[in-house]
Amino acid sequence: MIVQLRRVPLLAAGVASGAALITAASVVVVAIFVVICRREPALFALTMAAGALAWCAGNVLWLAGFAIYRVVFWWMAFLVLTIAGERLELNRVLRPTPLVRAAFVAAAALVGAGAVLSLRVESVGVRILGGGLLATATWLARNDVARRTVRQRGLTRFMAVALLGGYVWLAIGGVLGIALAPAAPGVRYDAMLHAVFLGFVLSMVFAHAPVIFPAILGLPLRYRPAFYAHVALLHASLSLRLTGDLVDDLARWRVWGGLLNAACLALFVLNTASATIASTDRRRAAALGSRSA
Repeated sequence: MIVQLRRVPLLAAGVASGAALITAASVVVVAIFVVICRREPALFALTMAAGALAWCAGNVLWLAGFAIYRVVFWWMAFLVLTIAGERLELNRVLRPTPLVRAAFVAAAALVGAGAVLSLRVESVGVRILGGGLLATATWLARNDVARRTVRQRGLTRFMAVALLGGYVWLAIGGVLGIALAPAAPGVRYDAMLHAVFLGFVLSMVFAHAPVIFPAILGLPLRYRPAFYAHVALLHASLSLRLTGDLVDDLARWRVWGGLLNAACLALFVLNTASATIASTDRRRAAALGSRSA
């Protein structure tokens, strides 16, 4: 179903609409992955390239006037395939067997096929997508290196805990897609989106932030056990929110869950900023000490 294209805010005054700019950005990402895949046509690169194509296709459909609730499954495929491809690349040290790799390809194919079919046969497409999400979550939970690193300590264990928790939410999103086929806006549709976009994606962000942020910002960020607080609050608040979505008598829990989701993000920012400041101060103190010595 095609709806009239609504006006969207401009990201660059007088130049182009937000949809056009985001679509152009996705085209650039696809072009980058074309170069990457030519140089290294590995499965992980091809998977991430498929995710970039899904993002680009979804953006083109959005720009063409398709309703966002129809396009969102393409964006979901983009994030899931990108993250799954990244985890596959990091897990190469485990040397997955051909059968394990074939299972990964099958799961990724279901995700892509579900996104495509959601435009034609909505409920069928969402169910296939849900099957792909569940299959991907199962593959990651069984084959990710996090299953081993969770037995370690410190930052390594924290990252593994956050990753494994995210895979649980991805599986929940898949089960909701299979069981409810929420192809149109509503509380069931919200539950599936919350499980994937908040539970899975934010867990991935929380897991990788202590490594990614220092690389991007050039600032030190030492791990703290307090990081578990925003991960725990994410899972608790999202559990409340999904319960409110799925149980009519507990609909008010949805509001509290949403508020606590926001509090979780604020706590994440606070924990990350305070750890960065403390690490920076410690580095400065060490530098001054070495100079005075």
